[in-house]
Amino acid sequence: MNIIMITENDPAGMGIAFTNAINRHTEHACRLITTTTRYNFGTEKDLHVPALDEEGFGEISELLKKADILHFHLLADENTELGPIRAKEFIAGKAILHHHHGHPDFRSHPNKYREKYHRLKRRVLVSTPDLLKLLPEAAWQPNLVPINAPNYRPCSIETTNKVRVCQAPTRKDLKNTAEFEVVMASLERKYKNVEGVVIANTRHEECLRIKQACDIHFDHMQGYYGVSSLESLSQGKPVIAGLDEWNRKNIRDFFSTEDLPWISARNTIELSTVLATLIENRALREKKGKEARKFMEVFWNEQMIVDDLIDFYERL
Repeated sequence: MNIIMITENDPAGMGIAFTNAINRHTEHACRLITTTTRYNFGTEKDLHVPALDEEGFGEISELLKKADILHFHLLADENTELGPIRAKEFIAGKAILHHHHGHPDFRSHPNKYREKYHRLKRRVLVSTPDLLKLLPEAAWQPNLVPINAPNYRPCSIETTNKVRVCQAPTRKDLKNTAEFEVVMASLERKYKNVEGVVIANTRHEECLRIKQACDIHFDHMQGYYGVSSLESLSQGKPVIAGLDEWNRKNIRDFFSTEDLPWISARNTIELSTVLATLIENRALREKKGKEARKFMEVFWNEQMIVDDLIDFYERL
């Protein structure tokens, strides 16, 4: 199959992650077209519309002609402007898929999108289980991380007296960063060897390097998990996130396991308690980190996630 992914900005780098994984692990061919850069995190790009010349737009036209599947991310669709080109000019006879990643407009107006996809008879994926509540007709496609790439593997932490606790929020206002900073300020007063680290406005490669050098990772307490969780679990770190029972059940059912690696904290009191326990107990940190890495190797590995997506394509 020839697969073309089309998106405005690349959501958490998942467009290029899936593109590379499909090309690496399957006999199918995938390309990614992006139209904007929302966060300047330096993630890899393939066909980035603002950087293309006439030859690049010619390549897009040829790829769209030969495509078997058009995979739209976020709010993109066949009317999205790809420079002078629209995918609607090439849509006849192709399988079409929409993939939602929690864009604010989708979260605020899910029925608008439900009605659109029902009218057009389109299939839909969502990136996290919480979005199934907004779009029950969709299927959940777990995000992936390349767990065997150097930046995603466990590495030895330089021995210091510090216990470093980090968070890497894309948007602080959506990821409980203010609460995290309050909790960390209190813990830093109590434990002189503790340091809180908020990684913001940092290129992705550098962000991963900083995360590898930290001891404990906090995602958020919004009920679901983020790609940041998956990165940190892959790195073999204890990861704290406030997953609710809906998300836990969907993850358990999808991967057929009861043993999930996230350490739960649903409010600041629980977060403070969990962090204090991990700060005081290095052996527990190491145990939880090893369990996290093992979970990613056994259940959330790149090959399995890609195989699931290919299976979905074949049923379109």
